[in-house]
Amino acid sequence: MTEIQPKQRPESIDPELWHRLQAEAKSPFRGLRQFVYVSCGISGAIGGVVFFFKLLAGRDLEATIPNLALQIGVVVLMVWLLRIDRSKT
Repeated sequence: MTEIQPKQRPESIDPELWHRLQAEAKSPFRGLRQFVYVSCGISGAIGGVVFFFKLLAGRDLEATIPNLALQIGVVVLMVWLLRIDRSKT
């Protein structure tokens, strides 16, 4: 079985730029994915706080409890996806 050798860095390219390009080629759009994970996690946390205080106030419990559970689930999912994405470095 033949192993594919990585291309050598051309002399005209800065070594730091070459390493960044190689990292982007291995994991495209990583920064964008992490931004989306963090944004959705923050949104879920804000929603969770709102529904938590609605729960404490005792307002419309039949709708508040499932919504709070959904917001907590969103935060947990985003943290899990972010950890998976960071571990693939």
